[in-house]
Amino acid sequence: MEDVLILHAESHVLMNHEQLQISEIYDSIQGESSWAGWPCTFIRLTGCPLRCRWCDTAHAFKGGETLSVSEILDRVRALSPRLVELTGGEPLAQEGVLPLMHALASDGYELLMETGGSLSLKQVPDFVNVVMDLKCPDSGMSEHNCYDNIRYLKKTDEVKFVIASEQDFLWAFDKVREYKLSSLCKVLMSPAWGLVSPEDLVRWMLESGVQAKLNLQLHKFIWHPRKKGV
Repeated sequence: MEDVLILHAESHVLMNHEQLQISEIYDSIQGESSWAGWPCTFIRLTGCPLRCRWCDTAHAFKGGETLSVSEILDRVRALSPRLVELTGGEPLAQEGVLPLMHALASDGYELLMETGGSLSLKQVPDFVNVVMDLKCPDSGMSEHNCYDNIRYLKKTDEVKFVIASEQDFLWAFDKVREYKLSSLCKVLMSPAWGLVSPEDLVRWMLESGVQAKLNLQLHKFIWHPRKKGV
């Protein structure tokens, strides 16, 4: 955990409001959320304060390159999709992501942001469609959930639970009821790849009556599950 805290601190020391540390920029299809299937440009930011046990993007914990907002815009403009997702890592770990959001919106892009749910959404503009995790216990990171974020959720936003066991599902079901999430925004239930089968998750959803949408990672069915840049 000490290494995580050091990484999080370093991300703020290294970055200023004009530059960001970027792991990769590429175009593909959106693999998850209610936007699944749409062509999308992904801007993957480097660094994350969390270390989920099932994380599939550990390559974004460090490295990448330092780019200015204008350099990032140039790369995005060279690609065709008008839907852009900010992801990571954890996008909100770098302060420069806020100016980037405004620059992308000014260029006419529709914006998504995937966030791990441990950092505040307070300053995220309303024009950003947020997909926020609430970390289940089997992730090993559930104590880092920032539940205050729930009050900043909009109808266009989504809360995602990555389910690694039946116990995770029961925990998620309780959170959906406790915070009345289905009345606030869309709720997604995603099976942790290789740990829970989609069939089992569907059965639990139907038996419980939870008001949520099954969320499969399309890119892992189209390409190899560990393939990067898709």
